[in-house]
Amino acid sequence: MTPQDTTLLAAAVVESQDGYAQAIRTGKHHFHSDEPAALGGTDQGPAPYQLLMGSLGACTAITLKMYAARKGWDLSPLTVKLKLFREKDLTERVERVLSCGPSITEEQRARLLDIASKTPVTLTLSRALRIETTFAPPSP
Repeated sequence: MTPQDTTLLAAAVVESQDGYAQAIRTGKHHFHSDEPAALGGTDQGPAPYQLLMGSLGACTAITLKMYAARKGWDLSPLTVKLKLFREKDLTERVERVLSCGPSITEEQRARLLDIASKTPVTLTLSRALRIETTFAPPSP
C-alpha cells in the first residue's frame, strides 16, 4: 500500500497519568479516560469502552442528522442509546436503540435504520479492524 492509497481519518495522543488515568489529545480537544474505582481507577473520565460507545453513538447521530437535513425531516429529539455486551463465547455485540420525534413515519424510520447500519464508525467496527502496534525509537 502506498501513501497515496491511505487517508488519515483520526489521530490521538494519550499520555498515561497516575494510576489508570489517561490524558487524551485529539487535535485541539483535551479530555480524560480512566477506569471506575471498582476496577482500581479513580473514575476521572469515561472508561475506554464507554468512549468507544460514545464514538459510535456520536457518529450515528451526526450521520442521521445530516441525512435528515438533506431530506427536510425533523428528527428532534434524536437519541442514540448503546450497550456493549460480551457473550459467554467471548463474542461481542452492540445494541443500538434510536429514538426520534413523532413526525418521523415508519417508512422514514426504516430508512434511518438502514443509514445507521452504514455510518463510518459502524462500518469500521463491523469490519475486522487491523491494529498495528510498534515501539517508537528510544529518545536521545
